[in-house]
Amino acid sequence: MLLLAGSIHAQQEAQFTQYLDNMVYYNPAYAGSNDMLSISALHRQQWAGFKGAPMSTTFGIHSPLKYDNIGLGLSLLNDKAGPINATWINADFSYSLKFKKHNGRLAFGIKGGMSLLNGDLTTLYKEDQSDEMLDVRYQNKALPNIGAGIYYHSDQFFLGVAVPKIIDNIKDANQITDPKYIAQRHYYMTIGGYFNANRMLKIRPSAMLKITENAPASIDANLAFIMYDKLWLGVNYRVLESAGIYAQILINKQFKIGYAFEFSTGKIRSHNYGTHELMLSYDLFLKSKPFASPRYF
Repeated sequence: MLLLAGSIHAQQEAQFTQYLDNMVYYNPAYAGSNDMLSISALHRQQWAGFKGAPMSTTFGIHSPLKYDNIGLGLSLLNDKAGPINATWINADFSYSLKFKKHNGRLAFGIKGGMSLLNGDLTTLYKEDQSDEMLDVRYQNKALPNIGAGIYYHSDQFFLGVAVPKIIDNIKDANQITDPKYIAQRHYYMTIGGYFNANRMLKIRPSAMLKITENAPASIDANLAFIMYDKLWLGVNYRVLESAGIYAQILINKQFKIGYAFEFSTGKIRSHNYGTHELMLSYDLFLKSKPFASPRYF
């Protein structure tokens, strides 16, 4: 077993059940796609009651410009897990092509920004007191990055592919005294839409595929039932990881609030009290455009 020992890698990006309410975090091409100024925030406490469990907060704002082929956005994330605290700040830009025949748009987007990393690995419990890899502290270590994405959407369908961070920030295994944060590329594909079941009910299926090197692919499957364009009731399943439910309510034409609960489907289930997630979103219509409420993705 000692001869087979090596590095272990896993997915590092924050994940959210209500990801459709802050898509600009994943895909810069989404910026400006709603024909309105959209603001959203999500807070997620994963594995409540488990010491050092991930806690993530994200905020996004985006809008089309007066020349509405161009969209601009800003996305922020604070992600805390164990002794590591990371903050991502990104600016987003998109350019859209319109298809008049089927009222669809194809957008291309780029994002640029940086990560600020803080960590104190000396707070971890050591079984081997001579382990130099855990004698590390770093504060406000800045790592620049860029991302790109493509996003197609029509009135009732969307499809997107994105790489939020293109630059691999990989450490040199020999630089024990000056380690760098290990960040590998993550690839995201999102697909979904909605259809009318009857006059009062819409059904919105969606899915997200996440791929990164040295880790199994992750699939989020989501199904929401939208009643009277006021109440969202949904179920979510993350393959081999978790399952959950969520509810969202449209307070008025512009303001929506939501809550999601997940439970682990693996062995860690007996060591925590589930995952809790809160969502707030606000849409501000632009005078030059008709206001379509609500938005479904």
